[in-house]
Amino acid sequence: MTNDTLLFDPPAMPLVPVKGTSHQFPVRRIFCVGRNYAAHAAEMGNEVDREAPFYFTKSAHALCLSGASIPYPLGTQDCHYEMELVVAIGAPALRVGTDRAMEAVIGYACGIDLTRRDLQGAAKDKRRPWDLGKDFENSALMGTISPADAFGTPGEQRIALTHDGAVAQEARLSDMVWSVPEVIAHLSGFYNLLPGDLIYTGTPAGVGPVHPGSVLRGEIDGLEPVEVEIAAAL
Repeated sequence: MTNDTLLFDPPAMPLVPVKGTSHQFPVRRIFCVGRNYAAHAAEMGNEVDREAPFYFTKSAHALCLSGASIPYPLGTQDCHYEMELVVAIGAPALRVGTDRAMEAVIGYACGIDLTRRDLQGAAKDKRRPWDLGKDFENSALMGTISPADAFGTPGEQRIALTHDGAVAQEARLSDMVWSVPEVIAHLSGFYNLLPGDLIYTGTPAGVGPVHPGSVLRGEIDGLEPVEVEIAAAL
């Protein structure tokens, strides 16, 4: 159906497949937790703020599904991978406590947050927002969503990333400073979380640069992996 009042066709809503079903998850918003693994914060020269988690966001159209070949990002000479557990929200959550937070979770997935580290660093130095470093095309990589009841509770599952076949990141989900229910409870005090929202929960130590030709594979026990190849820049 056409609408003659629109100047151009709106972009399609990003969709993520759900394992074992014919359903797809329409992506509304993407929230990302910063410095949620102490070892990663330390490798970046930072300390963890243990009073409360903090966040940055990515546009829904930064999403890129597993299996893609993507061009090396524009405007950077130092793009890094960051492997993460992604939480898919399937029910409203507004000012919920940790005891009710998991009721909003519909599933989990493997994700990779690509970061233009040089641009992020320049923004930090000038106390400016991180948008140029974090929110860009194909910067939110993601695998198939596994239903929450099939995955269970995030805890001792191994999270890892291989870069060109070599293990670069490896930890346990229990290493997160702020657990999934703590993140949801805190975030729901600032946003009315709704179905379609995604939360990237932070990355372990071992982040590093990619290059044209890089092959990344991220894994979490019990979830479908996320894989991507970095092609030449446009």
